[in-house]
Amino acid sequence: MATKCTVPIIDFLDLPNQMSNLIAASEEWGCFRLINCHNILPVSLMSDMKVVVRSLLDLPVEVKRRNLGVIVDSGYMAPSPKNPLYESLGLYNTMCCADVDKFCSQLDASPHQRDTIMKYAEAVHELSMRIGKTLAESLGVKSENMGIEKWPCQFRINKYHFTPESVGSPGVQIHTDSGFLTILQDDEGVGGLEVMNKAGEFIPVEPWPDTLLVNLGDMATVWSNGRFCNVKHRVQCKEAKIRVSIASFLLFPSETVLEPPLELVDDDHPRQYVPIMYQDYRKLRLSTKLEAGEALALLHTPISHK
Repeated sequence: MATKCTVPIIDFLDLPNQMSNLIAASEEWGCFRLINCHNILPVSLMSDMKVVVRSLLDLPVEVKRRNLGVIVDSGYMAPSPKNPLYESLGLYNTMCCADVDKFCSQLDASPHQRDTIMKYAEAVHELSMRIGKTLAESLGVKSENMGIEKWPCQFRINKYHFTPESVGSPGVQIHTDSGFLTILQDDEGVGGLEVMNKAGEFIPVEPWPDTLLVNLGDMATVWSNGRFCNVKHRVQCKEAKIRVSIASFLLFPSETVLEPPLELVDDDHPRQYVPIMYQDYRKLRLSTKLEAGEALALLHTPISHK
C-alpha cells in the first residue's frame, strides 16, 4: 500500500487531541489526509461505492445526459474544450431523499446501487458534520450555532479519460472549491491530483487507498474570517489510465448569508469580507470566471486594507 503523503495527516480516531494539528493544516495547507475513519465509512462501503461509480460513469452518454442539475454545475458535465479529458455526474443534496431518488431514477440505478449510494451519502455526511463542527470548535466557535446540519452536501463522481496522447495534459484546470469543505475519495491506484502550497508550488498528492482527502474551499475562508486556506488544486494526467474519484462538497444553503460568526470578529480581527448570499457568490465566480479563489478579492472590506 502506498503511504507517501505530502499533505498533513489527521487521525480521525484521535481528532479531539489533534486540534493544533487540524488548525495548522487548515491555515497552512487548506487540506489534510484523513485516516482511520472506518468506524463511520467502512472500507467495504468505500469499495462498493467505487464499483457503483464506475458502472454509472460507463453508462451511454444519452443516459448520463438525463442527470440534470438543481443548481448550476450540479448535474452531468460532459468533456468540454476547457476540460476535454473530464466528465462527471452530480447530485445536489445527498441528504434530500427526493434528490437522491431523482438521481438514481435518471440513471436507471439498480436497487443495490441505490442502497449503496444512500449508505455512502449518509456516512460521508456524518463525517462532514464531525469535521465541520471540530473545525468550528478549534476556533472557539460553538458548533451548535453553526446550523451545519441544514447545509446541503453535494455529490460529484468524476471520470478522467487519460490516454497515451494526454500524458502531461491537465485533467482539470486549477481551481478552488466554492464550498466549506470537500471530502474526496480519490482513485486508489491512479495519481494526478496536485495541491498548491503557500509557496505557490504544486505538490503531488499520491494515492493512498482506504483514506480520504479533505479540502477547504472559499466558503471556509470567508466563514473563518480569513484564517482557513482555500486550497488551489488541479488534476494532471500522469499515465494512460482511466481515473475515477468521488467528491462530496459541504455547501452553504443557497439563500444563506455567507459571513463569519461573531466570535471571529473583533477589534483585533476585523471583518475581512463583506457578507454575501452563497448563491450570489457562486454566480460571481461563474460570471467573472475567477474559479481559483480570486473572486474572494472582490469581497474584501475596506478595513482589510488598512
